[in-house]
Amino acid sequence: MSLLAPSILAADLAHLGEELAACEEAGADRIHIDVMDNHFVPNLTMGPDLVAACRRSTPLFLEAHLMVERPDGLISRFGSAGADLITVHAEACPQLQGTVDLIRSAGASPGVGINPATPPASLADILPEISLALVMSVEPGFGGQPFISSTLDKIRGLRLLLNQRGLDCDIEVDGGVTPDNAADCLQAGATVLVAGTSVFKAEGGARAGVGCLLQAMGRGRARAER
Repeated sequence: MSLLAPSILAADLAHLGEELAACEEAGADRIHIDVMDNHFVPNLTMGPDLVAACRRSTPLFLEAHLMVERPDGLISRFGSAGADLITVHAEACPQLQGTVDLIRSAGASPGVGINPATPPASLADILPEISLALVMSVEPGFGGQPFISSTLDKIRGLRLLLNQRGLDCDIEVDGGVTPDNAADCLQAGATVLVAGTSVFKAEGGARAGVGCLLQAMGRGRARAER
């Protein structure tokens, strides 16, 4: 089953509870929380308190996506705040196995992401240790960017690696996902789609945005089991 994870980077944070409720009611499966430090990426966004606010506001699965230079010192705080999954970037973790171990120790499932210029093979050794491999389909840092079409080849490469080794690991795509390319991402081998602008800036708001994406994903308005 393919999953949809709206990214609250594009949400109206002044009405966060209502935005989360709209996503849940429309059939979203997860909430994606983009954490940026103005070092690893040229933007500054959310922290553990925002994750805690989401946890108080929704029962949905919470993903904390740490686009930060030194994630190790933050991981326990995001786990304590209620993140179900914590994703770090391979490019930011010189001792990636140790970072993955820290995520597990914090009570969260581990994910590892790669930027558009990073080859899928860079994740080969860590794939057996993680629950999710994230493929950035835009340069990380800002929402609203267009989808990089060559990302589809990276998704196919990761899916091939996983299938060859018999591994059960989600492939998530983050950046520029819309109803026009959602099916292509799934056909390439993705299992989780992150969408911010196409959910929260959709005509009709988050409910309409989630509904359009679920329809493009072949799910109509049916709710996936999590």
